[in-house]
Amino acid sequence: MAKLTQRTLEAIRPDQAGTTVRDDGGLLGRVRIKTDGSVAISFYYRYRFDGKSKDYSCGTWPSDGLSAIRMQRDIARSKVADGIDPGADKKVARHEKQEAVAAKLAEIESKRVEGLTVLDMFDAWMTDGVRRKDGNAQLKRLFVADILPGLGRVAIKAVTEHDIRAVLRALVDRGVNRTAVVARNSLTQMFAWAQKRQPWRKLMVDGNPMDLIEIDKIVSPDYDLTNQSDRILSQDEIVELRDLLRLAEDEYANALNKRVARRPLERTTQRGIWIMLSTLCRVGELSMARWEHVDLVAGEWFIPKENVKGSLADMRVYLSPFALTEFQRLYALTGHSDWCFPSYGDKHHIDTKSMTKQIGDRQAMFKKEKDGKAPAPLQKRRSDNTLVVADGRNGAWTPHDLRRTGATMMQALGVPLDTIDRCQNHVLKGSKVRRHYLHHDYASEKREAWRVLGARLFELLQPNDGASNVVLIGRAAA
Repeated sequence: MAKLTQRTLEAIRPDQAGTTVRDDGGLLGRVRIKTDGSVAISFYYRYRFDGKSKDYSCGTWPSDGLSAIRMQRDIARSKVADGIDPGADKKVARHEKQEAVAAKLAEIESKRVEGLTVLDMFDAWMTDGVRRKDGNAQLKRLFVADILPGLGRVAIKAVTEHDIRAVLRALVDRGVNRTAVVARNSLTQMFAWAQKRQPWRKLMVDGNPMDLIEIDKIVSPDYDLTNQSDRILSQDEIVELRDLLRLAEDEYANALNKRVARRPLERTTQRGIWIMLSTLCRVGELSMARWEHVDLVAGEWFIPKENVKGSLADMRVYLSPFALTEFQRLYALTGHSDWCFPSYGDKHHIDTKSMTKQIGDRQAMFKKEKDGKAPAPLQKRRSDNTLVVADGRNGAWTPHDLRRTGATMMQALGVPLDTIDRCQNHVLKGSKVRRHYLHHDYASEKREAWRVLGARLFELLQPNDGASNVVLIGRAAA
């Protein structure tokens, strides 16, 4: 049989597709047409092994030259002569190569996993492990500012209780014990989530390092770990607060140059103070309130459960005349918006920490740096003591203290404790059977509780309050 030549192959035409060309030594070629219309020939060596006829691929012309194709034929023929099936041998070699590649990839992946850091765990936790109302914004700020700078680059398999304790102690040294506690709690939650999942679980070879963190041995000895403030405003302080707010308004109104005059507390926040005191609501619930949920005719404020702490249940507040008056005054300020406390541009509600910051900025004497000195004023923030009551003898007060103050006033007025709890939308303890079968809503009891509280506040504050007459407008008049 004549040997094939390059010229012979080049002379093959497309219309010969499907035909077979032959070379000596059992080498065959099958003519086919590629998608671009050119000719290609797939060569194979035909041999017999174990009584069966088999084909062994030797390459494709013209991508493989004739000499290379014949070399593959000769190698296969030599293996057959040695009693080796070249086709099976090729499969074994390919399989071994695949195993080698797989083993190499596994080694690379193992090294990657071995090097996973606290930052990698945090990113995974943010994606799949935690979802908070604010989109995890506050959690991210805590980690980015106070945790990841010290722990982020530490490998999970290498992180120890000492690394974590050092981060928490750095916070305590700065005088932010509460932040240290929150950081411990957040780290505990993250590591507990990771300990149940791979690859994190196998990296914690010595166990969960958070199990060894005793926060009471890290925070300052005088820090109250329960963080249960008992600050309430006395009746004298409530009256003084009213006078301080009015004094600031009068000073600004009479200022010759209002550009440089000290501005009073936002009027919406002033209304918010009295609403929180008279309804026992949380500052976040009030900050997110919408006018569509406030019925100024019926005197009711509906708080949807998504705005309630823990999203436990809807809440309906029956507004006392005092609280209704404050909502009417607020409506005169923000009734043009969908939100009771709109942010700039009226497109959303204010930040839930906005009122707390405004009130805290006006009690600057209670803010201290690590060295005990007063902190430098923040840009575009106030820093004075215009809302300090009782000369600061009783400490600073916060919006949450207004909630506690109102509840304490209810107690002093003889309101039953379980009714006060319901006015605060607390989850009451008791058997599941009782909660399942007893569904009285205590609406009349709560309405009366808010009424007597409002009456007492009216009695305290009304004598010197000349703005009691409010004209209903817009939706309020409807």
